[in-house]
Amino acid sequence: MLLTLAVIGPAHALKGEVRLEIRTDDPEGRLAPGTTVPTEPAQAGPLTVSRLRFDGSRWFAAFEQARDRTAAEALRGVRLLVETDDVSDDATSPAEGDESWYRHELVGLRAFNVTGEALGEVTDLEPGVAQDRLVVTTPQGDDVAVPFVAALVPAIDPEAGTVTLDPPGGLFPGRGEAEEAR
Repeated sequence: MLLTLAVIGPAHALKGEVRLEIRTDDPEGRLAPGTTVPTEPAQAGPLTVSRLRFDGSRWFAAFEQARDRTAAEALRGVRLLVETDDVSDDATSPAEGDESWYRHELVGLRAFNVTGEALGEVTDLEPGVAQDRLVVTTPQGDDVAVPFVAALVPAIDPEAGTVTLDPPGGLFPGRGEAEEAR
């Protein structure tokens, strides 16, 4: 199973360094210089880390395959992956009572509201500062970011392939009255 370690952000300076959006608790171990990592999309890699640094608030990396700013900019949005045989020991599966979810466990689930009305399909899990957000694509093609908190996401059933949402009015286009209008 492939899990996301980081997402490549914008280029930084002129020598091919990029900012990373880290998704692992061990960036120094998993992205150490000399490490080769698979990518999504696959045609962007694999990439070999030549330099990794932390400036106190952000992580930056350089790759042997991108030695200048132009090559680094072309990598923006690429996901750096890690191959795992199974869920790691430090992450508990939801079946064991933990409320932790990996992106791949949520993407593709059909989203319904608490009354059973179809809202769309989960197409992404975006990390956030206060909480992550489920991205639900409606049948009309709109992307709606739903804060991934228990009050708004009361139930997830991977066996049924569904997620139950309790969104406030106005969050989904054409559904309910927005809070400001009340």
